[in-house]
Amino acid sequence: MSSLLIVGGGKMGGALLGGLLRSGWAGTGDLTVVEPVAERRDELESEYPGLRTVTAPEPGLLDDAGERIAGAVLAGKPDAAEGACRALGVTGVTRLLSIVAGVSAPRLEAALGGEPAVVRAMPNTPALVGAGVTAISGGSFATSHDLAWAQDVLSAVGTVVRLPEHLLNAVTGLSGSGPAYFFLVAEALMEAGVQMGLTRDVSRTLVVETMLGSAALLKETGSDPEALRAMVTSPAGTTAAGIRTLEARAVRSAFMEAVAAATERSRNLQR
Repeated sequence: MSSLLIVGGGKMGGALLGGLLRSGWAGTGDLTVVEPVAERRDELESEYPGLRTVTAPEPGLLDDAGERIAGAVLAGKPDAAEGACRALGVTGVTRLLSIVAGVSAPRLEAALGGEPAVVRAMPNTPALVGAGVTAISGGSFATSHDLAWAQDVLSAVGTVVRLPEHLLNAVTGLSGSGPAYFFLVAEALMEAGVQMGLTRDVSRTLVVETMLGSAALLKETGSDPEALRAMVTSPAGTTAAGIRTLEARAVRSAFMEAVAAATERSRNLQR
């Protein structure tokens, strides 16, 4: 018997599994992973000795935690989400945390049957190293206790914020897609360093550490990014010359349009 079922042992499911174990939220005996791919099951069992993996949900996998079944995390592919929920309904799951993009809470609720507590979440890929940020929203039958449970689970891989479900598309466009924007900027800056005569290794170190330090400064000081930018930008100085070029190329507007386009695409893919 397990207290938490993770349906899908891929990158995000595996990241959550690792985070839960590292944080002490659960031991391997408290978790079961549903993973149809035999090779991936072998990898997970090798990496986490004592972990139970199965090919499909089945009755009896979960035990009662207090007044209700602990729950399941849905971490598979969107096309398989509703089928997985129908299978989960047979196990007696009444509480589901979905990190599957594009499948609404009402559809998940209908597939599970009854009045299940469904919490939708939109994580991002830094969860793979325990530094993600995830937005969660409760479905029609989710209570504050269900949201607290979901937040507790997801805190194992980073920061969690609560939002209404209708804002999850905006979250997808900003923090869900955000790592790609960040990596694109890093890629461009590294290439710029090489063009200015630095070796690729040195350019990479300078870019990565500058980004890490700047993010830490922004977080720890609580200052607005505008104020921190002004600290670096002396009148008629080198930074001012660089900022002027970026503004002339409408970089600020380009980022805003990128987030808007990603949000709209997420809205169009919503089922």
